[in-house]
Amino acid sequence: MRRVLLSTMTTVALLAATALPAIAADLPLRMPVKAAPPVAPVTFNWTGFYVGINAGGDFGISSFNFPAMPTGQIRTSGFIGGGTAGYNYQIGSWVFGAEGDIDGSTTSGSVRCLGGGVICQTRNDWLGTARGRVGYAIDRFLPYLTGGLAVGDIKATDPPFAGVTKTKAGWTVGGGVEVAVIGNVSAKVEYLHVDLGNQSIFNDTFGGAILPESIKFTTEIVRGGVNFKF
Repeated sequence: MRRVLLSTMTTVALLAATALPAIAADLPLRMPVKAAPPVAPVTFNWTGFYVGINAGGDFGISSFNFPAMPTGQIRTSGFIGGGTAGYNYQIGSWVFGAEGDIDGSTTSGSVRCLGGGVICQTRNDWLGTARGRVGYAIDRFLPYLTGGLAVGDIKATDPPFAGVTKTKAGWTVGGGVEVAVIGNVSAKVEYLHVDLGNQSIFNDTFGGAILPESIKFTTEIVRGGVNFKF
């Protein structure tokens, strides 16, 4: 009996060893699992209209110049802030645009003039610019250069002459960095040099003569801003 059982088990083992390779050959091959394709990073596009606000400080130099009695330099400083609007168009990594702003200003400065007997003062109450911009986008990071037209008022006070306020056009140039922080909202830091030139004015008569006077105004602006792109 033991011999018969042993013989039967041996036969079953031999049959299994012979059949398993054949059964395995008939099973369908399992396809290898493909790795998911890499997801391309989302690149921010700067094209579009935008509006925003800006605020900062400025410091500069002004001067009153009489024919024979120059005042020297007047150091000016103050706060500036207002609204911004513009448009960007992106080509590859290059971003070209136009931007304008209009700001209120508290910039002023004074110095003793006319022999030290009176105080001459220069004041700027508002300033606007219309500028071109060109930048190089690194995704959401945009360094740029800018330049164009600057327009503002120059108020000159020099007793005993009558005060004079005139609107003067000049130029501006500068640069900055803008960063898209969330959604279509971006933040920027910007520097502008503004030169409203040297203008000639005529004061009231003094001692029977009309005295010509020229006023120069330049300022350096450092400001931050927040823009919303449509």
